[in-house]
Amino acid sequence: MKTTETAVPRLGVGAVIRNDRGETLMVLRNREPEKDTWSIPGGKVDLYETMEHGIVREIKEEVNLDIAVTGVLCTAETIRPEKKEHWASVIYEAVIVGGELRNMEEGGAIGAMKWFPLNHLPDKLASFTVAAVEALKRRELAGD
Repeated sequence: MKTTETAVPRLGVGAVIRNDRGETLMVLRNREPEKDTWSIPGGKVDLYETMEHGIVREIKEEVNLDIAVTGVLCTAETIRPEKKEHWASVIYEAVIVGGELRNMEEGGAIGAMKWFPLNHLPDKLASFTVAAVEALKRRELAGD
């Protein structure tokens, strides 16, 4: 493919964070990509930052929670040439170890935050959130 601009995939991270009732934290995206969709919290990895440090930082910046990563749940890829978007994302599972849930991006990147049970998710999910939900459901079906 010939192009006059240099385009490279961007690296994102997301976290599945569950409360003591097994509900998953989701945020309503106020900005592109995927504006007006519900998403697990996360964001982009900064240059020279590890992915794990990136998700810990993003969660603190967005929702004021301190988390500990417990493992990688899945990966997700979003490719939309028409919007000049290509994201590769690593989705982690994490537990809350501190902080108080608060929208640190109110009026900015995050419109709302809500805990959802896996069997009652909102209709409009961000694409990498769909991958995370599918991975969780596959694992539940497998009995893990």
